[in-house]
Amino acid sequence: MPTIKEILQTMDYGPAPESTKEAIAWLDQHGRRFGLFIDNAWTEAAETFATNNPADGKELAQVTQATQADVERAVEAARRAQPGWVALGGHGRAKIMYSLARLLQKHSRLFAVLETLDNGKTIRETRDADLPLAARHFYHHAGWAQLQSEEFADYRAVGVVGQIVPWNFPLLMLAWKIAPALAAGNTVVFKPAEYTPLTALLFAEICQRAGVPAGVVNIVTGDGRVGEAIVNHPGIDKLAFTGSTEVGRLIRKATAGSGKKLSLELGGKSPFIVFEDADLDAAVEGLVDSIWFNQGQVCCAGSRLLVQESVYEKFIAKVKLRMQNLRVGSPLDKSNDIGALVDPVQQQRIHGLVESARAEGCEVWQPACEAPTSGSWYLPTLITGASTSAAVAQAEIFGPVLVAMSFRTPGEAVQLANNTVYGLAACVWSESISLALDVAPQIKAGVVWINTANQFDAACGFGGYKESGYGREGGKEGMYEYLTPLSEDARPSAPLAVEKGKVKPADNDSPFAVDRTAKLYIGGKQARPDGAYSRAIHGANGAFLADVGEGNRKDIRNAVEAAHKAAGWSKATAHNRAQVLYYIAENLAIRADEFAARIAAQTGSRNAEREVQASIERLFTWAAWCDKYDGAAHQPPMHGITVALNEPVGVIGIICPNENPLLGFISLVAPALALGNRVIAVPSEASPLSALDLYQVLDTSDLPGGALNIVTGSSSELARTLASHADVDAVWRHDGDAEGCAEVERLSADSLKRTWTGGGKGRDWFDAKQAAGRAVLQHATQVKNVWIPYGV
Repeated sequence: MPTIKEILQTMDYGPAPESTKEAIAWLDQHGRRFGLFIDNAWTEAAETFATNNPADGKELAQVTQATQADVERAVEAARRAQPGWVALGGHGRAKIMYSLARLLQKHSRLFAVLETLDNGKTIRETRDADLPLAARHFYHHAGWAQLQSEEFADYRAVGVVGQIVPWNFPLLMLAWKIAPALAAGNTVVFKPAEYTPLTALLFAEICQRAGVPAGVVNIVTGDGRVGEAIVNHPGIDKLAFTGSTEVGRLIRKATAGSGKKLSLELGGKSPFIVFEDADLDAAVEGLVDSIWFNQGQVCCAGSRLLVQESVYEKFIAKVKLRMQNLRVGSPLDKSNDIGALVDPVQQQRIHGLVESARAEGCEVWQPACEAPTSGSWYLPTLITGASTSAAVAQAEIFGPVLVAMSFRTPGEAVQLANNTVYGLAACVWSESISLALDVAPQIKAGVVWINTANQFDAACGFGGYKESGYGREGGKEGMYEYLTPLSEDARPSAPLAVEKGKVKPADNDSPFAVDRTAKLYIGGKQARPDGAYSRAIHGANGAFLADVGEGNRKDIRNAVEAAHKAAGWSKATAHNRAQVLYYIAENLAIRADEFAARIAAQTGSRNAEREVQASIERLFTWAAWCDKYDGAAHQPPMHGITVALNEPVGVIGIICPNENPLLGFISLVAPALALGNRVIAVPSEASPLSALDLYQVLDTSDLPGGALNIVTGSSSELARTLASHADVDAVWRHDGDAEGCAEVERLSADSLKRTWTGGGKGRDWFDAKQAAGRAVLQHATQVKNVWIPYGV
């Protein structure tokens, strides 16, 4: 007689198909032919294309290919509707968004089945993950709409927002994008993916039922030409894009100099790190959720498995055993784990990458099961023996393919984890919370899950570092992506002219009376420029003041190297950084008269003393913020917390304004330093001596060498070099040069570094709201969300 264990081992799931009756009825109700949703009305379907069921390749419906004229009409409708949507007030918007959330819940099964038919993912995922989280986003952001007047009193809606999403989470990405945009008072022109437009069109219907005013939500379908029309439309104030890194680069270049706000959520190659003390069985289940969820078609999929050497073989054996039990088959069968890929093109791409690994001598392992013969399928795959530089270890495969390798020490694990151009997410598995919380901040990723995987919530921000893009979705930081500080509206249209007075000659006993060549400041030391060239600086009265070094590409290279060597500044305590900034302010105050004389000599300003005092006050402001911009602890609907850490961006290149040469310099450099960044600063091209005179102040203020580097010369040439440098993480340019700002944005696209530019407009550097507000803190940091479960 067989034992209970033997009986259980022979048991298998029976078929549990989900009915498609309601979804098919909805398609048939529309004659399986859909127009566009513009200004709360449906257009007649003109030129159309097919959207197919990936599981069997059969056509589901014909969907309209929008034209340039269609996009134009959608933008016009959104523009007309935006003032009224704002005037409705936070409570009015909250009520409508609450209705959207309720309708999503009410029709959740219809949405789930339609999503599975159109996308190929399993019904269990659409039903249990996508739909509840989509509704949660509308509930959560209805709350932000209600609280906007209190929590975002110094901000306004951006205006008309263009949003473009991929095909892997069609409805969920719609919720991530549309909910915060509407809550903030924006109107939307939304483009779903060409492969998966159906749930967006169903969402348009519930917008009508929920009472969303005409023009607030517009949905235009089609291929990349529609996305291009949205990106290039001058009537769009902000673009939010989720998709490939390659397309993200193109969008960054296309929008350079346009003034459009931009958020990019791009690719990933996320590490899944398993330490020897981890609960290996739990880690295996987490791995299944991380890489084989949605057939691996997830930007944050844990596609790189890093296992400590002592348990590597044991863990790989457990992974293979678990893979044998994954069920591949009809996405509508509730007992299946792996559904269909979205399209044969995706299948062919995955197959090509896997075969390249096989050709390189890697071991490719798949479970002994069969995939359906029709449709787009790929079996779960494990690759071992790949080098760290192999294509499968570096490229985003975007399929159910896992690449495994081992490590010996935590330090090596961090190095391997960061050995990628991406920085979207990571998983860390260890029973030692001390080890996990030591490793998590060292990983360059926007999200780190500890002893869990693929957790998401509307209250917790999501987004990446490096070539995974910038901007956050969800949480309060996600709301800021759809808001503009009111202080930006008060900025002058051009840099403010300095009010000039009579320039007094320098006293003979002043140290500034001696002509000298001011050197560059790199790595805490004065350095001669590599090119051995200098330029003369003349004062407001035409008198020669000094020569300054003409920095070049090599000088920037040396400054970047020095900045990276000064990584200890980023690890210093906030209190320590505050003390240094206070010391700088104190030492500047001692020499206030000298600095005022220098400003007056360079610019002719009659307010030189005021500028020095404002600079000292500004240093105090940023010293005060050092240990007060702490991040937050969220309580998502899981047994645990999510800690949002405000981390430094890294190495920032800063092009300072010509006006207010001391105050402008300090207003930009000080916040970057306060938050733990290292800086390469290019001071005012016209009046650089005020920044160069800070050498002795810095040397006596305990600022570590390399934390701040100063390179003088042509602002445009040096900005170009900084924006092109792969090891510079962000570039700020505020020198009033509109074309120069656009060039920085264009060049930044290659490495997708963050930018903050003045766009040719001026800024009142004496105005704390314009030059020292919370928005500056946000530019100087990036948010990392660390998920920490407890009691499980």
